[in-house]
Amino acid sequence: MANSTLKPTREIDAEQRLREKLRKIEALFAGAATAGEKAAAGAAAERIRRQFSETKSREKVEEFKFSISDPWSRQLFTALCRRYGLRPFRYTRMHRQTVMVHAPASFVNNTLWPEFQELSDALSAHLMIITERIIREEVFATTGEADEIPEPARLR
Repeated sequence: MANSTLKPTREIDAEQRLREKLRKIEALFAGAATAGEKAAAGAAAERIRRQFSETKSREKVEEFKFSISDPWSRQLFTALCRRYGLRPFRYTRMHRQTVMVHAPASFVNNTLWPEFQELSDALSAHLMIITERIIREEVFATTGEADEIPEPARLR
């Protein structure tokens, strides 16, 4: 008898491809030069942490305010910050969507934010595929936006 908690092969393959894509994105921002370096996600993270430390010793650390309304994206952003040794926070009474970070501007502009955007796009695309499939299979076969129709004529 098959175990119902096992994921179908299609889902495992899609998840594995997503994981590989995320590793490649990180390697790209770590400045990996060789194929072997690109495959080593742990080494890429360490390289980015070193870049952050070096940049921090050369540049003034500034306070950055990010507004990320989607909870999944915000969770990704805070995890990415923590991975590189940053401490994401928000001041008392700030909205939950606000994330503050102290970091050098060049690190935020050249590494942290662009990498976050790439990772977020990859995860969003993956989640969209899964969501559409589940809706098609469990709710109704036709997914997509509502039909657009002309507005009714106004009475005078």
